[in-house]
Amino acid sequence: MSKHPVVHIEISAKDLVAAGQFYSELFGWKTEQIPAMNYATFIAEGGPGGGFNPVSPDAPAGTVLVYIDSDDIEADLAKVVKLGGAALVHKTEIPGEGWFGVFTDPTGNKLVLFTTSHTQGM
Repeated sequence: MSKHPVVHIEISAKDLVAAGQFYSELFGWKTEQIPAMNYATFIAEGGPGGGFNPVSPDAPAGTVLVYIDSDDIEADLAKVVKLGGAALVHKTEIPGEGWFGVFTDPTGNKLVLFTTSHTQGM
């Protein structure tokens, strides 16, 4: 059985630059703005990195998405459904990065399964 570690965390932000500056000053996270993707990334020493995505109807303020490593997204999504959760987004490619699938647990918490196309995590 795979370990399914947390590999990426996304935090919704109204202003990606301001969010990057805030967390950089608060925790010393290294941040990088990616304007072409309307996204910013962060690296947190000793833990998984992540990103800041724009606030939207699908990711309102207060949304934090946890990305969990998966060796088999389809099998994990099938197990989610079997255990009472729901598959929201089936395996979808992130060009140049890997694949993801989105699900909710029985309580309604939204999480993401992720498989990298690189040798190291996202």
